[in-house]
Amino acid sequence: MAQAKPARWRLPTRSNVWREIRASYAFVERNFFLVKRYWGWEIAFLIFNITSSLSVMYIGKAQGTDANNLILYLGIGTVVWAYLRAVFSNISEMIVWERWEGTIEYTMMAPISRLTHMLGVSLFSIVYALMRTVLLLIALFLFFDVDLSHANAGGALAIILVGSLSFVGVGIMAAVLPLLFTERGEEMTFIISSLLLLVSGVYYPVSVLPGWMQAAANISPATYVLEGMRATILDGTSTSHLGQYLIPMAIIGALTIPLGMFVFTSVERYAKRTGRLKRSG
Repeated sequence: MAQAKPARWRLPTRSNVWREIRASYAFVERNFFLVKRYWGWEIAFLIFNITSSLSVMYIGKAQGTDANNLILYLGIGTVVWAYLRAVFSNISEMIVWERWEGTIEYTMMAPISRLTHMLGVSLFSIVYALMRTVLLLIALFLFFDVDLSHANAGGALAIILVGSLSFVGVGIMAAVLPLLFTERGEEMTFIISSLLLLVSGVYYPVSVLPGWMQAAANISPATYVLEGMRATILDGTSTSHLGQYLIPMAIIGALTIPLGMFVFTSVERYAKRTGRLKRSG
């Protein structure tokens, strides 16, 4: 019996774009069914996000009655990082979920393009992360009275959407680790997110970091998302003046998404040749 040819990433023609989008919805729907199945875990993770965010924001409140800006500064950091971390985790751990559900062989050998697969996973990750972030915001507003009257909501939305694209590419590249290392690949993705947390200025300005860490912050998409969100919410910066954040994020996304697809499909072919497409490590 002839062996199935390994999936290769090809840019779809214009007539196939809509078909790719419709096919990718199957992965969006399947992942939401998984969330529904493991709803207990979702509640546990949501409680963890809420309590950890509250703990950080109460640090700002402990500084005194004039610490409203600090509370909002820390709040933006916790909420934005919770969103970006959710996008990154759902994409980088997609192979882990396939192994867990015992469907990795079926998914990776299915007669679909890898672009369709990645598009579905990425769309789910963004929508899912937005839903969790909204719930987190509602919980935080119950505990803290913050003034958002000067915030540029449109600019903040532009920052978060463009920033999501930059994180998609990073997540796809990180997803090769569980594919290559069946036993410890998931832990390696945690290391990447921890490094991004350290250098991106989630809870402090990047300027307090050592020089070599500041250089690393310049290539982290999270840095520009956080600084852009703080500019729009704390300072009310107009959308027309957000180019210093939007342009670097767009460049990172334009570079990392195709690079991530190339790296993933290359590693996928290697994994198929070496028998790493198995259900357990």
